[in-house]
Amino acid sequence: MTMIADVKQVEVTLDTDTVDTIAVLEAQIAHVTTRATISWTQTEPGSWTADYAGYYGGTVDERDSHYFVSDTFGQYVGDFRSLEDAQSRLAARLHVVLPAVIRPVV
Repeated sequence: MTMIADVKQVEVTLDTDTVDTIAVLEAQIAHVTTRATISWTQTEPGSWTADYAGYYGGTVDERDSHYFVSDTFGQYVGDFRSLEDAQSRLAARLHVVLPAVIRPVV
């Protein structure tokens, strides 16, 4: 195992306005506690569309006992043996590709 011993530290000085801005942003983030929810609509037999807090989330299409998933951008996510696995994988993907779609608990 190789260890790196030469670590350089940089000191940063922030002005009061920047510190205040950071504090406001951190306070806003602290109030966000839940991710957007996903609802599913079966658009036709063997085809489901995800609604991610009002946004198009993608699709799950059943073909030959497999469930093929495409995300909100039309990118292939994978194929799965169960509808539940396919929907769960799309949900996980949406939380990553659409991180700004979060709702505060009021």
